Amino acid sequence: MAVLPARVLFGAAYYHEYQPTHGPEYRRGEQLKTDLDLMAEARFTVIRVGESVWSTWEPENGHFDLDWLEPVLDGAHERGIAVVLGTPTYAVPPWLARQYPEITGERATGQRIGWGARQEVDFTHPAFRFHAERVIRKIVARYAGHPAVIGFQVDNEPGNELLYNRGVFECFVDHLRAKYGDIETLNREWGLVYWSHRLSTWADLWTPDGNVQPQYDVAWREFQARQVTEFIGWQADIVREYANPEQFVTTCISYTRPGVQDDELTDRLDIASGNPYYDMQDGLELPDRTPDAHAQRWKTTGVWALYQTADWMFSSKQAPFLVTETNASSIGEPWHNRPAYDGQWRQAAWALVGRGARMIEYWHWHTLHFGAETYWGGVLPHSGRPGRTYAELAELGAELDAAGPLVAGLEPDADITMVYSTPSKWLMQKYPPIATGDGGPDDTAYHRIFDPFYRGAFDAGRQVRIVHGRQLHDPSGEREGLTPEEAVSRHPVLVVPALYIAADSTLDWFAAYAHAGGHLVLGPRTAYADHEARARNELAPGRLVDAAGVSYDEFSNLTQEIPVRGVPGGPLQLPDSATASHWADGLTVTDAEPLVTYDHPHFGRWPAVTTRRHGAGQVTYVGTVPGRDLARELASWLTPTARSVWEDLPASVTATTGTAEDGRRVHIVHNWSWEPARVTAPADLTDVLNGSPVPAGTELELGAWDVRVFGTD
Repeated sequence: MAVLPARVLFGAAYYHEYQPTHGPEYRRGEQLKTDLDLMAEARFTVIRVGESVWSTWEPENGHFDLDWLEPVLDGAHERGIAVVLGTPTYAVPPWLARQYPEITGERATGQRIGWGARQEVDFTHPAFRFHAERVIRKIVARYAGHPAVIGFQVDNEPGNELLYNRGVFECFVDHLRAKYGDIETLNREWGLVYWSHRLSTWADLWTPDGNVQPQYDVAWREFQARQVTEFIGWQADIVREYANPEQFVTTCISYTRPGVQDDELTDRLDIASGNPYYDMQDGLELPDRTPDAHAQRWKTTGVWALYQTADWMFSSKQAPFLVTETNASSIGEPWHNRPAYDGQWRQAAWALVGRGARMIEYWHWHTLHFGAETYWGGVLPHSGRPGRTYAELAELGAELDAAGPLVAGLEPDADITMVYSTPSKWLMQKYPPIATGDGGPDDTAYHRIFDPFYRGAFDAGRQVRIVHGRQLHDPSGEREGLTPEEAVSRHPVLVVPALYIAADSTLDWFAAYAHAGGHLVLGPRTAYADHEARARNELAPGRLVDAAGVSYDEFSNLTQEIPVRGVPGGPLQLPDSATASHWADGLTVTDAEPLVTYDHPHFGRWPAVTTRRHGAGQVTYVGTVPGRDLARELASWLTPTARSVWEDLPASVTATTGTAEDGRRVHIVHNWSWEPARVTAPADLTDVLNGSPVPAGTELELGAWDVRVFGTD
């Protein structure tokens, strides 16, 4: 069984092979020693190496150079720095592309991906697999026994491309044949009578380039993700032939890649790993001025979005995770240069640790002097001399060292659980229910619905757990889920926005969850379609109509925000600024209590939010995408008492809590502002970073962009 060190690992990706080879200091071979000494002084405990340079490992077909990395590993081990060794399969060497042009990936049938970047390859092709397996075996056999190596990262940020190669398509057809059995079943399940798409034979199935059939699209996206999952699992199995039982195997996930279904991708890995990148400077300020319309993609904006990314990484295996890459300095394009304000590196790192990160690893150590990422800043600038980034990270390294095992592998608290659906996201990328500002399709529509519920909980000071639908109930039976009663105990408030694609058994499970005592919150587009993305031939929300006490057969986009009001005398009394956005379901109440109404001459005929007792629990229906004030008030009403015991916090301060592996409680308090803040200790605490006792009622000071860490027994 893989074993992680009993403290938060701290370090950076290190590419000694990328260092300049000119100048007297390089000729003397002193750069490696200098780098590793600086890392040790900054309390680095881990580096990631080797994953990007297949052409260095294998300069020509069948000719390997495996010894160049040994001095790096030896030097790291001498200084007590562990190593995560990567397999280089995401960056194919030119000789392989030249000798086997047939492995080139295609973005559309016959439209080849140009060479010169990375991940241009059809990773399912036998020629690629042969060479990939050979280089993996050579590298891992050479270094698995090195005492510095604690784990392996297979590939890097997989799922960057959807592959349309003919061989991939034919495998897709075989997959459909195995799943559906015969062509008439496929015709029926996909509704291919529409527009004369009935198939007479499997050979009739068209390639996906011009497809507009929703059922086809969802099946195609699911198949693509399963190819990525199989590829990563295939590599992990090869590595385990050489690794010792204590070494872990993972891959680093960029969570918005089109070919990633993270809860499946991580099934065959020992631990989930991800790459959270975020806007620094004013992007981390509270109160949050980030507009609701801001699209969150591979890089996020807003403190709430940083926490959401961490909770998403925890969700992959419902367990602590590794941060394999995150901001060292400027990130992204060379026109986006916004390195952190003083204190923000500490803040972001402690935020991630507070939500379950067992490793914080920066990308990367030394800012590159060449290549596509020349201006993506590292821990050291182009000069190679330690500067402000290094100085603050050295302080952070000392703090993590002082905190020791207490903060390694925290189980973060949650007041509210949110259900995530990757298949529903895929469908909404193809057929978005929400438009962009100029009226075009918004391919971020799924998150336009999901994110406001999360952000509302964050604004209310509530902590969130994200779960994937199949982690609760897997209708395929491939994965053991929870009984409704178990879920009530673990997730007393379950928010389900935008679960458009849902099997009958999943909806029945949700109803049983509420009946058993849970509070089920249904959001827009939930339960509208079945497992094949077919709109249900019944009133929405389908099989949950009776449990919710409402139904609808009409809905509308909202082109602008609409004011909403709490029902007089009801439990939700909203500020005048409360609004509904993007969407309105025309809810007909049969047996539910209206809580919120639209202040509008047309939409005012329908309630915006209702609730109903169901068995021992409750079902609340939110028929709109809540604006920030409505979302915050909803979260406060759903959870009158938060897990965090910190009260009356200033607007710039957050407090997150969790449980250490030894059962002790950990509190992490941030001030996301230039203005100092004061808070009151809610209980007898211990300052984790200096060991001093903090009696209950003590007034605590937080400086600008500050963070403090406390523990209790």
